[in-house]
Amino acid sequence: MYRLYIANRNYSSWSLRPWVLMRELGIPFEERLVPFGGEVAFRSFSPSGRVPCLHDGKLVIWDSLAIVEYLAERFPGVWPASQSARAWARSAAAEMHAGFAGLRNVCSMNCGLRLRIDVYPQDLLADLARIDELWNDGFARFGGPFLSGETFTAVDAFFAPVAFRVQTFALTLSELSGQYVTRLLSLPAMKEWYTAALCEVWRDEEHERDILQVGSLLADLRQASG
Repeated sequence: MYRLYIANRNYSSWSLRPWVLMRELGIPFEERLVPFGGEVAFRSFSPSGRVPCLHDGKLVIWDSLAIVEYLAERFPGVWPASQSARAWARSAAAEMHAGFAGLRNVCSMNCGLRLRIDVYPQDLLADLARIDELWNDGFARFGGPFLSGETFTAVDAFFAPVAFRVQTFALTLSELSGQYVTRLLSLPAMKEWYTAALCEVWRDEEHERDILQVGSLLADLRQASG
């Protein structure tokens, strides 16, 4: 069975991507969660010292996009069946994988917090506009309700952390994009991740400090730390 190494659900947007994809597609795997704060320990299972990392027997795949492509060679439905939809989905997922630094830097993922951003930097506004443009392009091309058509695929998994960021920071998107965020948050796998995230008692000082610098804390829904 596959073994997927992840970090804290509250923080690890990269871990969420292959995890939610495998859950939604019914790909069986054994989960190993190693909290942040012990990155040296990550090197024991990940050549890069980062998560996520997938083990398939003696094979090790240590990047979220590489994991998705590895799974796509073995399971149908990871990418859309249509060539045009598949090309678009791969392009959109790669753009998310490599870009949107403004969103990442300002709105780091923390599932259990609710914050109000005091000042929106221009790079964040530009990233939100591009996400809106990209998502609406997918809906127009392929008819929804997911980005590349009727079913959840890897491109949706790559944007799944954005849904949690929208929820945490009350980010404003277009009506169609807002409906898509609600759709993602309603997926069984996303609900499972979120429920487990709220129960986590681990806190990583760097993540906690960085997120509180961008706005005003409105609520902390997480279980109290030990």
